[in-house]
Amino acid sequence: MSALSFDATGAARAAVEAHAAALADDAVASRIFAKDHTLWGTEAEEESAKRLGWVEAATVSQPLVADILTLRDELRGEGIDRIVLCGMGGSSLAPEVITATAGVPLVVLDSTDPEQVRAALDERLEATAIVVSSKSGSTAETDSQRRAFEAAFTAAGIDATRRIIIVTDPGSPLDAASREAGYRAVFNADPTVGGRYSALTAFGLVPSGLAGVDIQALLDEAEEAAELLREDSADNIGLQLGAALGGTSPLRDKIVIVEDGSGIAGFADWAEQLIAESTGKIGRGVLPVVASVDSPEVSSGADDVLVVRLVSADADPQVGAHEVAVGGGLAAQMLLWEFATAVAGRLLGINPFDQPDVEAAKVAARGLLDARPEPTPAVFTEGSVEVRGGEWLDGAATVTEAVRAVLGELGEDGYVSVQAYLDRLAFGELEQVRDALAAATGRPATFGWGPRFLHSTGQYHKGGPAVGVFLQITADADEDVDIPGRPFTFGELIAAQAAGDAQVLAEHGRPVLRLHLTDRRAGVEKVLETAASLRAQA
Repeated sequence: MSALSFDATGAARAAVEAHAAALADDAVASRIFAKDHTLWGTEAEEESAKRLGWVEAATVSQPLVADILTLRDELRGEGIDRIVLCGMGGSSLAPEVITATAGVPLVVLDSTDPEQVRAALDERLEATAIVVSSKSGSTAETDSQRRAFEAAFTAAGIDATRRIIIVTDPGSPLDAASREAGYRAVFNADPTVGGRYSALTAFGLVPSGLAGVDIQALLDEAEEAAELLREDSADNIGLQLGAALGGTSPLRDKIVIVEDGSGIAGFADWAEQLIAESTGKIGRGVLPVVASVDSPEVSSGADDVLVVRLVSADADPQVGAHEVAVGGGLAAQMLLWEFATAVAGRLLGINPFDQPDVEAAKVAARGLLDARPEPTPAVFTEGSVEVRGGEWLDGAATVTEAVRAVLGELGEDGYVSVQAYLDRLAFGELEQVRDALAAATGRPATFGWGPRFLHSTGQYHKGGPAVGVFLQITADADEDVDIPGRPFTFGELIAAQAAGDAQVLAEHGRPVLRLHLTDRRAGVEKVLETAASLRAQA
């Protein structure tokens, strides 16, 4: 059997004792695996009835393996050994974790930042194939990336149809158009699986398998884990984790996820989107916070924080007060967290399979692209940083004062969200801002790269508890990149996405401070300097 381990203390242990036996008595585990769509209430039934295919993904996906491996061998035989994944949200986060954990190279292009797009286009195009993943078949980011690569292949004298592989739901616009265009391969995913639950479907397996991961081993491990999770027992680790995530009393609704020896690279980023998008709605939910073992939230002792440590299955972890330790292999953990998130949704009284607020930012971005309004004037500019914000910014004259002003809007139960709309590969050091602001405020802080977080945590920011304050970082690009067949560039698209999201957040009453960098390098240094200064003054 696939090994899974679980330990809990304090409020988490009390939640397990309060709920696990009752969940077992209600046969919640076996009913989930039987696809009982009535588990989350009457209002959720329509959506849940068509979103429970993930419980059998490990079995249903088995026939995909041979086709994926055959295509991988064909590509390698033609000298194609660089796989670029064009995908967003669940379509990119799962393959990123799977390949990173296996130590297999995969280029994940989940951005519309022109400099990140240009870097992906310029590297070893002659040895490149792209996987375009979109459940709906109409995702603006992936469509734009596909257009750019198709044009680049053609300009280089490469038959683009032989280098483009599609993953999408059957019957989607992308499905039909791709078959008509004659792309090399079109893989259809299970339409009864939502994007964030799709790790063990074609969305997770195709790019990972083409990159070189042993995907058969992943499916085998997940099938073993499923046998453990379907048991109606108070000892079921999935029921216990679900109880800890959604059943503490009072609710510890900031879930700090820490890598602590699991050997799974980037798992917290994948779990973050799963939990945030599944639970953050109708003013409720739990906020996942990706942190490290020495991050301020881990030792804060705040009564609304629950620390979850990701450990190896055979570890004997040092679990502090009000903490959880979860261990297991990658595929087993993925199925465990999907199951536990569904259980937590039942306890929270929400539908874990819809995302009612995700579309709002997309609509706003499309409207801005169509209207092309003049940018809102900056309240003031300091060096290479233009500052924009609400009335609470009155009197601020420096970047430091502006950040301090938005943090001043933070309540006792609030959180800080940092959102950076620029090249995450070139400016990864910006993530240091998260720890600095957590230390400066004594409150949990999250960090998201735009626009990819719009497909995950963006749901929580708008639909969850209205207690967040937002620091948005945008930037000019030295060189923009055209989107063939579209009347806008990548630079214009990402600017509209950032402005649209800020607009929707403001409409929901969330304070948003926007720092726009007219010079990327100098601006990033200024933001880092500001965050470090605030931390030192705390």
